[in-house]
Formats: sequence, structure tokens, C-alpha cells
Amino acid sequence: MRSVTKDNITDVFMNYFGPDTDPRLREILQSLVTHLHNFARETNLTHAEWRKGIEFLEWAGDISDKERHEFVLLSDVLGLSSLVDMLHSHPEGTSSSVLGPFHITGSPPLPIGGDLRGDFKEQVLLAQGIVRDMDGNPIEGAELDIWQTAPNGLYSSQDPDQDTYSFHGIQTTGADGRYAFTSVKPVSYTVPSDGPVGDILRASGRHPWRPSHLHYIVTAPGFRPLVTEIFPDDDPYLDEDTVFGVREDLVMTYVEKPAGSFPTDGFELSGKVDGPYLLADFDLVLVRE
Repeated sequence: MRSVTKDNITDVFMNYFGPDTDPRLREILQSLVTHLHNFARETNLTHAEWRKGIEFLEWAGDISDKERHEFVLLSDVLGLSSLVDMLHSHPEGTSSSVLGPFHITGSPPLPIGGDLRGDFKEQVLLAQGIVRDMDGNPIEGAELDIWQTAPNGLYSSQDPDQDTYSFHGIQTTGADGRYAFTSVKPVSYTVPSDGPVGDILRASGRHPWRPSHLHYIVTAPGFRPLVTEIFPDDDPYLDEDTVFGVREDLVMTYVEKPAGSFPTDGFELSGKVDGPYLLADFDLVLVRE
């Protein structure tokens, strides 16, 4: 048997594949192991450090459940999620941004003009825009999965005092490609720091803050799915997002509209908004498959 050494172990691994191995799987595993082996050599990784890394991964698995996805959060704070997004974003479409660890499936339908604000009393936010293709044509039947934090900075999956689908809804565009709903202004918040990812942030001297944002997953037949976020230009964490999610084309401006100017029809809150409100007008551009 060939002797394995610290210098040839990577080459030995490269031959540990059967003839029917999927070529893409082979490419990914060979590259992954090459980088892992080089990392160990470059840092002269010790047994104690290796064990600490294994314990870290075990802890991330133990703390994860159907509502908390620590490995997704780890990918986010290391910048891997955002790098994958940017590698596969089309320059003429709306940029992708991180999914994050708090998306939940099964959100209820939200009609055009529907309300996510519910019983919360904060200032009304009217969010709207057109879902269109790269030629500027509106896309009918585009589905938007919308979610955000509550005013306390928590997603519903983090907060036992919120309903399961608080600040979540799925909206489908008509022939004009328009989406529109009311809510409240999302707030800046911290990613969970009571687990292994929090230990990484503290050890690195990093803060856990994210700028406020609205989340969208947009899908339509014949188009590439878009996972994205939109951010206000006045958020203090815009340039230091701990998960690297901000892109220049995803930054928008909240426009404060005067009292008495809220649309008189077409919204669930029409006739119920007396004071000033905020307007976020943001179009979403999908790329054809």
C-alpha cells in the first residue's frame, strides 16, 4: 500500500473516487479538500484547535431546529451566503441578497393592498413597486413571499408573543405587475448571538447588527427566482451589515407623505390612515431562465 504523508495526502484523496462519481460532485469535493488540507498546513492546525472546530460544528447542529438555522447564520456571517448570491446575480436584474435564518414557509395569501401591520400602532409604511423583466415589461403572476421584523426587532419565529405568520404574506401580481401592501417600518436588529456564531463574532471583535430591511422571494414562470432585501438609505448599519447583505441597487429612500394623502381606495387601510405615512417605492427586475 502506498504510504500516506502530509505532503501527498491531498493527491491520495484525489484518487478516492469511483468511475461513476458525478463530475460536478468530484470537482466540488476535490476543491474543498484541497483548500481544507492547505488551510491545515498553512496554519499548522493543532489537535486542540481541530477538536474545538468539531465541537463548534456539533454545537451549531445541536442548537438548530425548524425555526433556527445556525449553519445558515454561520454561512451568513462568514460572507459565504453573500458571495454565492453575488456570483450568480445577473448585472441587469435586481441583486440577490441573503435569505437569512428566519424565513418560514406556508405564509398566508396577501391581496394587493393588503395589510401586514395588524394591531401594531407604529407609523404606517406603504411599500409598492412593479415586478418586471429586463426589458421593462410587467410580469403577471409573479409571486412575492414577503417578511420582516416586528417593531421590537424580532421575527415571528423568534417571538412567542407574535402569531406564527406575523409580518409574513404571499402576494401575486396582476397584469400590471404591481405589488403593494402596508406594514410598519422594519428596525435594525441583532442576529442571534447566544450560540456558536455569537462566540465567533465576539472572538473577532465584531458586532451582531443588521440594517433594517424588507425581505422578498420573487418567483414567476420562466424566470430565475430572486431572493433579496431592500434597505433604507438612512440606516446606521448600512455600511457594516454583519452578514454582508447590502448591495448598492437594493438601497432605497423612505419618503414621508403628508397627512391626508394616503390612497382613498385600493388598500385595506384606505380611509383609516389620518396622519403622515412612509412610502417605499421599489421595482424588482427578474431575469429569464
